[in-house]
Amino acid sequence: MNPTDIAAGYATIAPAYAAELLRELDGKPLDRGFLDAFAASTTGRIVDVGCGPGQIAAYLATRGAAVEGLDLSPEMIAEARRAQPAIPFTVGDMCALPYPDASLGGIAAFYAIVHLPTAALGAPLREFHRVLAPGGLLALAFHIGETAVHVDEMWGVPTSLDFHFHPTDAVVAALADAGLPVEARLEREPYPGAEHPSRRAYLLARRR
Repeated sequence: MNPTDIAAGYATIAPAYAAELLRELDGKPLDRGFLDAFAASTTGRIVDVGCGPGQIAAYLATRGAAVEGLDLSPEMIAEARRAQPAIPFTVGDMCALPYPDASLGGIAAFYAIVHLPTAALGAPLREFHRVLAPGGLLALAFHIGETAVHVDEMWGVPTSLDFHFHPTDAVVAALADAGLPVEARLEREPYPGAEHPSRRAYLLARRR
């Protein structure tokens, strides 16, 4: 999907998305542990890329991180600013990040790559490498698989979005090609009744 279509897909569902997922980490202990490790291993400014309503940025802030959020959807950014007024949030594209070279200590990208096919991951991963300082850390989460799912509604609200699953080995290879070798890899089964029933991968990768 192109950025315009993705933003349009989220324009309709942003309030429902925030209502459903703003507190999702309360029921996901493994996700919280992964973010704890990321925050403890990162120095400098962190950007939550594809931040949605800001739940990941908010959690990192509770761990003492200097964090801000970025999302393609103006409506999602409005929800994030409403829910987390103390955290800066910006509208922007992860394939053209509005940050100088080597300016960030860390990037959290939870499901930010879900609207791109695996073969197209090079562009955002190269951008992540560009803006991370040497030694900077990327925390990446995604659905595991080789399928794509189209949805016409979410939580009873009309939309039009394509969701791509990714083989973990292919993402690890794409990260290495972008100069972001993986230091830690974790996979888990879905939490029953709490999320889409797909297996999840969590990768920590560091800029060379």
